[in-house]
Amino acid sequence: MSTVEPLIRIQAEDFDTAAEIDRMTRDRRGIGAVVTFSGLCRDEAGALAALEIEHYPGMAEVEIGRIAEKTLDRWSLTGLTVVHRYGFIKPGENIVLVVAASAHRQAAFEASSFLMDYLKNAAPFWKKQHLVSGEVSDWVEAKATDEEALKRWEKTK
Repeated sequence: MSTVEPLIRIQAEDFDTAAEIDRMTRDRRGIGAVVTFSGLCRDEAGALAALEIEHYPGMAEVEIGRIAEKTLDRWSLTGLTVVHRYGFIKPGENIVLVVAASAHRQAAFEASSFLMDYLKNAAPFWKKQHLVSGEVSDWVEAKATDEEALKRWEKTK
């Protein structure tokens, strides 16, 4: 059982990656590695005006907390932060941030990857595309590749 208390925030406003790293590493002498993952809103075809992300307040925090606890049970971390945005997010803007700190790099790398794979599949967020043309998509379906990513963690318990 880990003594690390994960920091989880779900918010509409943008976040500052450098400030999150600074908050986590300030006064922590045992940290030897910090790994961050920043997920951005992408627009591969130039047709996206914004991505609308919705969630169930309360439920999303609890589920991300469960995923964070699974992460902390598997890897020895000295800090863990997850920030996920909701609302209308334009191409190039931040959507999600994971910051994992540990004494050694491998734990931080693996924990970040594990957490993101589970966030993509288990966190209760829904996405809808708003196109430059004014058209609005149906809710975006989960990708089979996201589900496939989880299988590697089942093999390495």
